[in-house]
Amino acid sequence: MGMDYVSALVPPFVMAVFFVFLVKTIVKSQGGANKAKEDAAVDAVLARAEAARQTGN
Repeated sequence: MGMDYVSALVPPFVMAVFFVFLVKTIVKSQGGANKAKEDAAVDAVLARAEAARQTGN
């Protein structure tokens, strides 16, 4: 039963991490006037992914 719970949580977390790195790469390559706002959005996604990971533990 424990492994079913872990396997149900891992794919969304892995996808969230992949998405965060993708967004970070895009943001770093853009820069410009909206950089601070985009960085804040990335930080929010990171915080959400971390919170989801902690609730799984």
